[in-house]
Amino acid sequence: MKLKNKRKSFIKQLNNLQTNIVMGFFNKEFKIGDKWAGENHPTYFIAEIGANFDGSIEKAKKLIDAAKASGADCAKFQTFSTPRIVSEGGFSRMQLKGVHGSWGRTISEVFKEAEFPVAWHKEISEYCKSIGIDFSTSPYFKEAVDLCVDLDVPFIKIGSGDITWLEMLDYIARKGKPVMLATGDATMAEIDEAVRTIHATGNKDLVLMQCITNYPSKIDSANVNVLKTYQSAFDVLTGYSDHAPGHVVALASVVVGGRVIEKHFTLDRNDKGPDHPHSMEPKDFKFMVDSIREVERAMGSTVKEVQKEESETVFVQRRCLYAARSIKAGQVLVDEDLTVLRPALGIQPKYKKTIIGKSVNKDIPAGDPIFWEDL
Repeated sequence: MKLKNKRKSFIKQLNNLQTNIVMGFFNKEFKIGDKWAGENHPTYFIAEIGANFDGSIEKAKKLIDAAKASGADCAKFQTFSTPRIVSEGGFSRMQLKGVHGSWGRTISEVFKEAEFPVAWHKEISEYCKSIGIDFSTSPYFKEAVDLCVDLDVPFIKIGSGDITWLEMLDYIARKGKPVMLATGDATMAEIDEAVRTIHATGNKDLVLMQCITNYPSKIDSANVNVLKTYQSAFDVLTGYSDHAPGHVVALASVVVGGRVIEKHFTLDRNDKGPDHPHSMEPKDFKFMVDSIREVERAMGSTVKEVQKEESETVFVQRRCLYAARSIKAGQVLVDEDLTVLRPALGIQPKYKKTIIGKSVNKDIPAGDPIFWEDL
């Protein structure tokens, strides 16, 4: 009953959407840097380094090296200025019970330590380029958006927390870069409003990303199938910004059409810092990438056809009509003369009724297949 009520509520949300999005407006494939993203292209993997560089530019570079070696297409950071993203006065009014409440320090203190210095951006961007991995960063103030453009990042990712800041969405989308929009904590109505905001700018390169904003999130809450809803409602490329343990959610996302996967990335989950515990270590990230590459190979195409490796088994496994007993030339076939056996060398079983009543033109020993030329 509870699930039925949730479904009714969701359908009501869909019906209440006042979308004016033209189906087919958003590109279903486009370039992210020098790679293509889309249904018929490999999954694009983002290693979200976030704050896991722990204030060290050298550790940031080690993380980038590890991300590259683990199969990531992009090493991503976050660009914010603590006074421009959090209000300590606001947080002092809350009794936080989730991960933010477990830090044992003020939100401002934690965020200040996690800042990715603007002065590092160019050096880190150039370092990424030198080893052959994309660099990007999520901007949390407008000058950071401009910096993304100056550094020619391949895309701009908008975190779930800014999905209702429509002015910022508009500002980002008008830069002409591919936009990745995370949708954690959001209702369908809020997502619709955000997508329409991007649509209105004329930017056609959007990846709409399912996300559960908890650290870590629960696999039971992943709701991967919502990607199908996004694909149907907005006719847009989809992906998953995943905070769940392991790689199951990412794997499932690719199966239902997600083409971008983002996971937090660390060298060691035991390191101190807000993001390390819910991040993937290099060996696990590589296993995820390798597993999804196998899934991509297994998905194949929508065309059903006999494969080359089935060229023998198509005969070995199938049956045909055989002589159940010795049959003399000129004899008229009856049901008792026929049996259905492997391998399929002769007439297919579906033609049994067709050949009953016909005479054979040669002797056919018991156990031999019957061919059309025998009739």
